Amino acid sequence: MELFKYMEKYDYEQLVFCQDKASGLKAIIAIHDTTLGPALGGARMWTYANEDLAIEDALRLARGMTYKNAAAGLNLGGGKTVIIGDPFKDKNEAMFRALGRFIQGLNGRYITAEDVGTTVTDMDIIHEETNYVTGISPTFGSSGNPSPVTAYGVYLGMKAAAKEAFGDDSLRDRKIAIQGLGNVAYTLCEYLYKEGAKLVVTDINKKAVERVVKDFEAMAVDPNEIYQQDVDIFSPCALGAIINDETIPQLKAKVIAGSANNQLKESRHGDMIHELGIVYAPDYVINAGGVINVADELYGYNRERAMKRVETIYDSIAKIFDISKDEKIPTYLAANRLAEQRIAQVSKSRSQFLRQERNILNGR
Repeated sequence: MELFKYMEKYDYEQLVFCQDKASGLKAIIAIHDTTLGPALGGARMWTYANEDLAIEDALRLARGMTYKNAAAGLNLGGGKTVIIGDPFKDKNEAMFRALGRFIQGLNGRYITAEDVGTTVTDMDIIHEETNYVTGISPTFGSSGNPSPVTAYGVYLGMKAAAKEAFGDDSLRDRKIAIQGLGNVAYTLCEYLYKEGAKLVVTDINKKAVERVVKDFEAMAVDPNEIYQQDVDIFSPCALGAIINDETIPQLKAKVIAGSANNQLKESRHGDMIHELGIVYAPDYVINAGGVINVADELYGYNRERAMKRVETIYDSIAKIFDISKDEKIPTYLAANRLAEQRIAQVSKSRSQFLRQERNILNGR
């Protein structure tokens, strides 16, 4: 990979390589954009096949966080940490303390959080070395498990999508297919069941399926059968890249709205569902409840304030649909446009301020 060429293409600010021989830490911190504020993004630990793949993942995820935070209306930029290693075998206290010292050395340009392969306990260890970390234990005044808040945001975004597709945001008697029944999806099912939706669910974890069937009167189907269900809404809440050449022809739903990340396998799949008239709620906007929640910790966590901020997801999704219609573009591009417009607006006002400051200093 030609790093500087790649970073210049997508306008990255900084890439930091972190190595600590004693603990075995090998980590990469990518900072994409700090126009709106410090870069916020989780620390992911994964068994990457090689260093190039780890670097590529850090860069890709950091850029994604810039768009996610901007679209969520947060005064935060985008960044990400990837730790090379097996999260089940290679973790130790010294590793996360070393990472905390590297983050502290960035002096607030980057704030980390929990991600794939890391836990609240790992964040607590990082917190021993730096305050630039969120998602720590509630005993430190944090927000705790973000899953229920993410689910609430997805529920509200789904209602906005339903209004766009059906003219009414009520989900009562709507048939909704849920793919994946982890922590976020379980709470989402709870919201939907209380509103009177009819649930069709699937997961490779049979116990998770049995729990949802029992608690919410859901109908269970085989994982391979979830796409062709005769439902109003398809809600992907498991793996990414599930909107693809194979699954799109099977879909009967008028709406796609779920918590999974990177739902479109390729950009062209966003074009395909748009041409089919399927209303798609872009994933990084509808699932932003968790990051909105942990971001509130930076101001001294207040749950009521955080939840009111999460409720703006409904308005953001509605605004994306408006942009999509006005500019005649798919909603995934409209979401990018929403984020880019906000960044450009702040960048313009900031540069204007800096020009005025220089003129004052120069006596003009």
